[in-house]
Amino acid sequence: MKIRQVRALTVTGGGADYHDQAEDHWIDDHVATPMAKYPEYRASRQAFGINVLGTLVVEVEAEDGTVGVGVTTAGEPGAYIVEKHLARFVEGASVTDVEKIWDQMFNATLYYGRKGLVLNAISAVDLALYDLLGKIRQEPVYALLGGPVRDELQCYATTGRPDVAKELGFLGGKMTLQHGPAEGVEGLHANIERLRTMRERVGPDFWLMFDCWMALDVEYATRLAHAAAEYDLKWLEEALIPDDYWGYGELRRRMPSTMLMTTGEHEHTRYGFRLLLEMGRPDIIQPDVNWCGGITELLKISALADAHGAMVVPHGSSVYSYHFVITRHNSPFTEFLMMHPRATEVVPMFSPLLLDEPVPVGGRLRLPETPGFGVRLNPEVELRRPYDHD
Repeated sequence: MKIRQVRALTVTGGGADYHDQAEDHWIDDHVATPMAKYPEYRASRQAFGINVLGTLVVEVEAEDGTVGVGVTTAGEPGAYIVEKHLARFVEGASVTDVEKIWDQMFNATLYYGRKGLVLNAISAVDLALYDLLGKIRQEPVYALLGGPVRDELQCYATTGRPDVAKELGFLGGKMTLQHGPAEGVEGLHANIERLRTMRERVGPDFWLMFDCWMALDVEYATRLAHAAAEYDLKWLEEALIPDDYWGYGELRRRMPSTMLMTTGEHEHTRYGFRLLLEMGRPDIIQPDVNWCGGITELLKISALADAHGAMVVPHGSSVYSYHFVITRHNSPFTEFLMMHPRATEVVPMFSPLLLDEPVPVGGRLRLPETPGFGVRLNPEVELRRPYDHD
């Protein structure tokens, strides 16, 4: 069966772009960032434009009318890349040509791509192709990847309220780091005080982690890690900018041996992860399947990590990563983003964009046998073409 057409649409006001939330949402409450050295951009990531792209939805339609759907955060620029460039490699191809299509998309965009926005767009097309193939074959995507290696997923929560996450049954709670190097010793002490307070609330056996969102340098991250070790911080995540592979190697040498170093949310393709694994030596890599190259590339990244003795715990991504994680031994648990504004309730990550999205119960999640990724676009969400296709 052949693929008839590719459509790229954009959404405003939430959906896959979880950064595009209301001003009082916990996810954007004074988060340490690389822009925090500028006081005017310190209080909110939206202040410097983290939400400007919006959501990209890619639909791939087969000759029989079956449609596969993939989403990412690439907005109007990503829609242009998909329809004006990538679509030529998809339309007219067999629905089983997923590997060939990926290779053509990647090589055709090397001169302006390789990372970032272009890989976001490639990822959305790849996810749509997997969704389509699963629907054509009447199998969930995890069956296409070799089948599950466990009955259910164990989840940790990324949240502003780890104490609530514990009550809800999650393995642990990952907090955003609020203060970086620009806020000095006082900021460092505030980070540790927040950790100390939360450790008192959740007790000794619940995981606590810090997500540093590329905001630190090696010296600050080292000091933070050693101070946090007193309160059994499980891991320090994405402390440095993605390209500082040398810095990650130095940080791994300096960090307490009892603490895990994790990163990779903003890394792309097997080539970037090869550098990271060989030079940075993280304990856990965290590729985002909506950004790193889709399922096709995530499979290669995972095999590379396995050979280096590293775990793969994808960043966010909901069903798009769940179907992968449940098929891999080196992915022992998964992330769940608490998208409730106060982080006190479990709600679907991609709501309202997607329907039928499974959520964890008691910190555990079972995937249904629904074909493809098992989700549908919500017909009440307005999807629009950002420009005239012709």
